[in-house]
Amino acid sequence: MINNKKENSWRDFQSNYIVKKRKKKKNLTTIKVITGLVFLSILITGIWIFKIQAPGNKDAYSKTVKKTYTATLKKNPEDQTWLSKNQLNQIISTTKFTKTDKNIFFLDTPETSYKITTSIDVDLQEYLLSLLDRLKNLTRGKPQRIAFVVMEADTGKIIAMTGFDLENPNANPCIASNYPAASIFKIITASAAVETLGYTPGTPLYFNGNKYTLYKRQLKDVKNKYSCKISFSRAFAESVNPVFGKIGKNHLGEKRLESYADAFGFNQIIHSELPFFSGRFETNSSDYHLAELGCGFNTDTTISPLFGAMLISAVVNSGNIMLPSIVEHVTDPDGKIIYKNKQATYKKAIRPETATTMMQLMKRTVSKGTARKSFRGSSKDAVLSKLTIGGKTGSLYNKEHTVKYDWFTGFGNEKRTNRKIALSIVVGHRKYIGTKAGTYAKMILKKYFKKTYATAQL
Repeated sequence: MINNKKENSWRDFQSNYIVKKRKKKKNLTTIKVITGLVFLSILITGIWIFKIQAPGNKDAYSKTVKKTYTATLKKNPEDQTWLSKNQLNQIISTTKFTKTDKNIFFLDTPETSYKITTSIDVDLQEYLLSLLDRLKNLTRGKPQRIAFVVMEADTGKIIAMTGFDLENPNANPCIASNYPAASIFKIITASAAVETLGYTPGTPLYFNGNKYTLYKRQLKDVKNKYSCKISFSRAFAESVNPVFGKIGKNHLGEKRLESYADAFGFNQIIHSELPFFSGRFETNSSDYHLAELGCGFNTDTTISPLFGAMLISAVVNSGNIMLPSIVEHVTDPDGKIIYKNKQATYKKAIRPETATTMMQLMKRTVSKGTARKSFRGSSKDAVLSKLTIGGKTGSLYNKEHTVKYDWFTGFGNEKRTNRKIALSIVVGHRKYIGTKAGTYAKMILKKYFKKTYATAQL
């Protein structure tokens, strides 16, 4: 009996062991199958998402995004943004914002329709378009290229943007980045000098020779009976090349110039609603080239007009460069907001106290410097006298010496309300010099603030 029990116990054990082993094996197989199915489903989903995002599958992609958007709304009803900035880029990429005075656009795509509401000021845009129409009909003094950009300095919202390029009528001249920066780059050099060299508006400086030339002999740090003594603010306002050439070559040097060019946003693609390249700044091993870069007396450094407005926003906005935008919001056919602009700071370029100093230098440029003729009579004007106005001019021929580029980048700040705008204007004059950029700036400031001033009086 005992033997039988032992035998039976062993057999029972073996039987149970085999059953457990089979169950374990079955469970492992099930786990492997489930894991394989999960992996396969992830792979199929990835392929499916890739396909619906590819060209020709926008309808499926739109449905997917909309489904995700609806689910997001259920979780957070306050979040009404489901169009990404990249999607918006594609939707508005062919919209001719510079050629119309509308501020609302209706766009149809294969998947749906959109209502695009922009920040364009219709009256100002219409005014600029009328100026361009008159310019195009001129036989003498018609520019080769011209671009106007006006934006709210503290928000980055573009309120006017237009221009033309006779060589390339379909281009947007406001975001083209191949204009020589000329003396506009003195904004960067001056900012670097204030922050790293301790310059103030009254810092005494010296130069020999002509203000607007740049010979190697003018780059020596000498003071003799032929030297002219000049304050830093006056050198900026009058755009004295030898002074800024010496600052660039003898005192700042390559690394500091590169550092501040980067801080302001040179050599970068600006990922705004209208992506564009800011401008180009490159150094080489030549000491003289550092002098050329420091004062802007070269055709290698380039900027786009929109980037020019961004540079001004840093000065007016306590050192913060605002990311430009043109779209206020987008609605779908049901009237639901599916994209809403969010104000954003692009870069912190300089310290607030440096920005304050730069504003002083720019105000002097308008009152006593290179822009004084364009703004003559502003202090007695009913509208302009209510503003604080500053800016920087620039002038340089292209490499072929066929087009003379004339710049004004600046700001207008309404004293009573502190409302402020940044302007960037470039005119590519041909054989005959027509209306200068500074004069256009005066006209724009008067047109824009006349309306706001009249509204405030009501």
